[in-house]
Amino acid sequence: MRFTTEQRLDDGVLEREFTLAEIPGILWTPASASASAPVPLILLGHPPLGLRTMYPRLVARARHAAAEGFAAATIELPGSGDRPRWAAAEQARADLRRVTEAGEPVSDEIIDALVLPLVDKAVPELQAALDALLSLPEIDGPVGYSGGVISVGIRLAVVEPRIVAAGFFAGSFVPRVMFEQARQVTIPLHVLLQWDDEGNDRQAALDLFDAFGSQEKTLHANMGGHTGVPQFAGEDAARFFARHLR
Repeated sequence: MRFTTEQRLDDGVLEREFTLAEIPGILWTPASASASAPVPLILLGHPPLGLRTMYPRLVARARHAAAEGFAAATIELPGSGDRPRWAAAEQARADLRRVTEAGEPVSDEIIDALVLPLVDKAVPELQAALDALLSLPEIDGPVGYSGGVISVGIRLAVVEPRIVAAGFFAGSFVPRVMFEQARQVTIPLHVLLQWDDEGNDRQAALDLFDAFGSQEKTLHANMGGHTGVPQFAGEDAARFFARHLR
């Protein structure tokens, strides 16, 4: 991991951009973090729109995490932002645009092509980022995972024992094979569902929640579309992570 920029935000949060094997990322640590008082970490997931596009939302989430005494970090997804284009992903996105603009249903084949290769590539990179982040003296775990493409979060929760709790947003396409992996998830979960999300299959989201194998899992459903998440939903998520990371 190589830090490339550093700035102190107005609330004292230290923001550092880094690269990890040419993968861009950002780390935010609260002012209280130090080698003598290391803090837990939340990995911030996001959709494949690029870190520059997602930055305002990511930094807001990181500030909330820092207010609770947690570090937060994220990395650029494969094929997104400034990373090299990925032909298969570009084709899958083009196929998705074509059927949605035509008002046609999105097939399982398109969903699989769009999501599964992303999961296969992104999860090992997130694990490598976790290795590097936990080697820093100011971060000591435990680790939570929050948001992003839900299938990435599911796979990560299954294969990464250092993650002890996860907050998922049920607002993305989910391949059928991920339902079986969801049954292997056993960590505490906080799942957010926007009831009127125009791009999300509500029944599939409910079925996925039912499939999770966790003994502690909570579904927070709010009225409104994909971008209409109420502010108090973030406060509920913050309380969830405070219970499990402190």
